[in-house]
Amino acid sequence: MIIGILGVGHLAASMLAGFLHSGLDPETILLSPRGKATDFSARYGFRLAADNYDLVERSDVVILSVRPAHAPQAVAGLPWRKEQVVVSVCAGVSLSRLEVAPARAVRAMPFTASEIAASPTVYFPDIEQARTVLDRLGPSIALGSEKDFEVATVSAAVYGWAQDLIRNTAEWSSAQGLDPAIARRLTAMTFVAAGRLIAEKSEPMDQMLEELVTPGGITERGLQVLSARGVPAAWEEACTAVLDKLTGPG
Repeated sequence: MIIGILGVGHLAASMLAGFLHSGLDPETILLSPRGKATDFSARYGFRLAADNYDLVERSDVVILSVRPAHAPQAVAGLPWRKEQVVVSVCAGVSLSRLEVAPARAVRAMPFTASEIAASPTVYFPDIEQARTVLDRLGPSIALGSEKDFEVATVSAAVYGWAQDLIRNTAEWSSAQGLDPAIARRLTAMTFVAAGRLIAEKSEPMDQMLEELVTPGGITERGLQVLSARGVPAAWEEACTAVLDKLTGPG
């Protein structure tokens, strides 16, 4: 299988690192000749296409990773064929806007954690060739509709917010005298631990939190402050704003 990458920017760079991390032969990856492609080709041995037309002609799966506003134009007029699969990682660009027939189109939303094969990547629809590629970046999660995909894509924004919370907490801890390297590692691993416990247990999340929060304890005190400052409502509002942006016109 030849994987073509149409648009070699920041997200594509993370995916390429993940493909290498998973043991994929760089000779099986073809890059469009713009952005960081030339440098990556020289450094890692990825192949370079002459242009986007050449890339589509030579690829079995094409990952579309351009700016969302440019996505419809980027795929127009290319020699798509029936057996191909196009995996678009362009946020907010619906399948109906990607004219790639007779190829089949899939939407996916990997995180930059792809580079360490730790991205929980949602995708729709569930097509085997797409799943095979995405599984190399971390656990792939098939969804049942494009509407579900848009809701799930909000997690890509939450991923960034979580990193901001980690940064703020680590910096606060350092300001209190904790070694910065320890503060960074401890805070990051705290988020990993919380996420893994919820992901790997089946109990209702409300029940898990109730069991965790000791009356009069430190977790309860912090949650009281956050609630009083309107953080839960603000977080929900932020999620809704992102979804509105994903599903809005244009």
